[in-house]
Amino acid sequence: MRSEEYRLTDFLPTTKKELELRGWDEVDIILFSADAYVDHPSFGAAVIGRNLEAAGYRVAIVPQPDWHGDYRDFKKLGRPRLFFGVAPGCMDSMVNKYTAARRLRSEDAYSPDGRHDLRPEYPTIVYTRILKQLFPDVPVVLGGIEASLRRVTHYDYWQDRLRPCILYDSGADLITYGMGEKPTLELARRVSDGFPIGSITDIPQTVYLADDITPQPDDIVLHSHEECLADKRAQAENIRHVEEQSNMMHAQRILQPLNRPRAQRFSVGPTVVVNPPYPPMTTTELDASFDLPYTRLPHPKYRGKRIPAYEMIKFSVNIHRGCFGGCAFCTISAHQGKFITCRSKESILKEVRQVTQMPDFKGYLSDLGGPSANMYGMHGRNLNACEKCKRPSCINPQICPNLDTNHSKLLEVYRAVDSLPGIKKSFIGSGVRYDLLLYKSKDEAANRAAQEYTRELITRHVSGRLKVAPEHTSDRVLRLMRKPSFQQFYDFKRIFDRINREENMNQQIIPYFISSHPGCHEEDMAQLAAITRKLGFKLEQVQDFTPTPMTIATEMWYTGYDPYTLEPVFSAKTPREKEAQRQYFFWYKDAPQDSHKPRKSHDNHRTSPRPEKPDKEKRGRHRRH
Repeated sequence: MRSEEYRLTDFLPTTKKELELRGWDEVDIILFSADAYVDHPSFGAAVIGRNLEAAGYRVAIVPQPDWHGDYRDFKKLGRPRLFFGVAPGCMDSMVNKYTAARRLRSEDAYSPDGRHDLRPEYPTIVYTRILKQLFPDVPVVLGGIEASLRRVTHYDYWQDRLRPCILYDSGADLITYGMGEKPTLELARRVSDGFPIGSITDIPQTVYLADDITPQPDDIVLHSHEECLADKRAQAENIRHVEEQSNMMHAQRILQPLNRPRAQRFSVGPTVVVNPPYPPMTTTELDASFDLPYTRLPHPKYRGKRIPAYEMIKFSVNIHRGCFGGCAFCTISAHQGKFITCRSKESILKEVRQVTQMPDFKGYLSDLGGPSANMYGMHGRNLNACEKCKRPSCINPQICPNLDTNHSKLLEVYRAVDSLPGIKKSFIGSGVRYDLLLYKSKDEAANRAAQEYTRELITRHVSGRLKVAPEHTSDRVLRLMRKPSFQQFYDFKRIFDRINREENMNQQIIPYFISSHPGCHEEDMAQLAAITRKLGFKLEQVQDFTPTPMTIATEMWYTGYDPYTLEPVFSAKTPREKEAQRQYFFWYKDAPQDSHKPRKSHDNHRTSPRPEKPDKEKRGRHRRH
């Protein structure tokens, strides 16, 4: 179906009029989103709404409600039969709104025309408090990145203080954390069957507050919120447990008492209960979610308006979930986990065919990737070992010998996509892990596939500029980042340059770097400037480290400790210290730089970098990502 054939009723309803068009006089679940409503599998509210719809529930969505005045947007669809869902957006609202220097970003990427005034700070809290004021007896369930990464005590960079579980701050009833299809569907079933939400305490991947709970022998009991306020080391110890359990096949339940000392742990007051996550989704389950009848378009109410984030991913296709990189500054492991779940080739091709039918598609896919570009199809050879593993990363400090690093399945997907009618070129805009390409496995077939993939990537899926993420040049800083030695960047660049010479191509390699990461001193940045200058780089893709909730790097930055060793870690914290580090990126410019512009890489909550449009003047040769 081409986009001009879609009707208003092909989208989830957003107004009373749209309910009437469907003949509905009641809604089961109403989702409130701080993003514009884009009916696309990259937008969380649409994914949850479509999955609930497929299960037979009547679902409506209220995008970017006005939280001022009489709250009419919160009242316009009335009272849902089951519950309200609050899904505040694809990015943390504060990362979305502010730079590392705590200054307003140039635009809100998830709002029409990039407007800043359509989203409050901390919409999870703002929306929930309004809903509880208007409908005190209706359950409110939180989802999305903002709640997921605030499920226990966490450091808030914008308030510069520790905050408790967001359930406590918001007054909501439950959190579904991580990728929320399965817990949300099970919750809807239970509530529909008549169970009060306060009695629903055993659904995996949910968080609730309990006033009276007895720890079980296998439970992990964290330091209380009050203890963390008094002792930064306690907070560092907590986050290690949270990260490990987020990345285990069979995790344990986590308990965190809130506002009381150890002697009174479970006698009075609320305790945060984090149920273990569901096992990773199967390919069949993931296909079922991606194959739902998304229009892949913004709701018609935005006709004539530009939604920047949609423009970035309009012609891209996500092929897997999960990332086993475990980078210290990234939230993916805490939200999606390290185990890779792949879509089937058939599901991917079905979506690509849908993209080719879009009226303004010119034949160029901007990205065929995921959280990392080249982890598709990878898993442990001995799954029994994986089921017991606590490592947050499968590739750091070394690549696990149990990891199957064969790129063959990914090559099959690339070639199947490129053979489809209407596809001229598929670009890889997601970040490529060159350490996986350089790894020498005992499996010679995997080594040959890595070499084949490297050549095909460079010759067929790059348009002038290949973006990779060494992040730093100092091995000491890289160890804290959980990134490979910079020597591997040299090794990969030699291969990249050699293939370009052999193929008579003239492409560039574009590295990403971070300043002010925990462990980074000014002399490390001076070394970075000297090395990159010698390599001939004038750096463009750079980022001043932004502490975001529930990453290992953030907790290092706040507490001053490495959560795994409890050794002290230095961090540049003052604006002067941070700017001094950042300026080393720009040795080649005389004028002061805009220190607020985010780079186009891991803005900590996006699952792929921003893809760029192909250069028209280079068609037929190489195009930019």
